[in-house]
Amino acid sequence: MKFLQRLNGVFFDPKTTLTQIAEKPLWVDILILLLIVWVVYSYLVAPFSQKDTVALMKDNVRLKELMGQERYEARLRQLENPSPRSKYLNIFLFSPLLLLFGLFFSSLVLLILGRLFSTQGKYTQVLACFFHANLIDKLLGNAVRLGLVFLKKSVFQTSTSLALLFPRLSYTSPAYVILSQVDFFQLWLFGVLAYGLAAVFKVSTPKAFFLAYGFWLLKSLLYIGFGLLNLKYLG
Repeated sequence: MKFLQRLNGVFFDPKTTLTQIAEKPLWVDILILLLIVWVVYSYLVAPFSQKDTVALMKDNVRLKELMGQERYEARLRQLENPSPRSKYLNIFLFSPLLLLFGLFFSSLVLLILGRLFSTQGKYTQVLACFFHANLIDKLLGNAVRLGLVFLKKSVFQTSTSLALLFPRLSYTSPAYVILSQVDFFQLWLFGVLAYGLAAVFKVSTPKAFFLAYGFWLLKSLLYIGFGLLNLKYLG
């Protein structure tokens, strides 16, 4: 399938598209698109993210105790007035590298989990399906989030998850950390991915859905754990 056919098919004919991608895995062009979209999104939300981080850190007694007054003040000054070099390194290098690691590592974990159900399937097939399914979250999902960020003037308080239904809920609350993992675009992503996994591992569609959403659940629990631990240190 050609690039535009695959791009359109992920959203409007996912079963046919992901099945064909599994049979003939193509992913380099989609990876380039994902990286471009991610960098543009990161660049546009960076001022709001900086403001949120400074507000979160300011007058945080717990952080002062953990870091010490001198280190705390130095870090706060650095966040309030970041150098152009550090901003651009974060947006154009570190953030894309982190995205790449997440995509490639998640595909590997999915392959390992798939081995519990089947001896069929290769890493490149899982990779191609996972990259294409991520268009839902990284392309459409981030477009919606970007609109919400500009509307709310905040990244931390912006969500396309169940937390969206509770606008007064603080992003520093445990409830927000938990609800934010039930993201509507992530749920859509893994539903689409299941069609590809069914073709890759040659398993039934119900088993593929179990695999896809099982991975989503494990990932969500991990993020919730880290989020709650982070709240503990923030005080």
